[in-house]
Amino acid sequence: MYKKIKPAEAKALMDTGKAIVVDVREPEEMSEGYIDGSIIVPLSNFEVEADEKLKDKDAMYLLYCRSGRRSAIAAKMLLDKGYSNVLDFGGIIDWPFETVM
Repeated sequence: MYKKIKPAEAKALMDTGKAIVVDVREPEEMSEGYIDGSIIVPLSNFEVEADEKLKDKDAMYLLYCRSGRRSAIAAKMLLDKGYSNVLDFGGIIDWPFETVM
């Protein structure tokens, strides 16, 4: 079931060390900043790269993009593929915490 969470909830989950953060933006968008430790799986090639980079279907995945549109699409794609713990926390434009430039 698709679930959208707030950035503060995502940060708390990240701080546990049990969540895998996934950035679904395109590589050229990384210059705008990204969350340290994110795995980059661009939505444009998500069908192929998700299976290669996100192997554990039971792991907790936290997805984001620029504004939240692509992360919602990607989250639903993972759920359709049988992933069990996928959360969308929207866009980096709403992320109030530290990023890497």
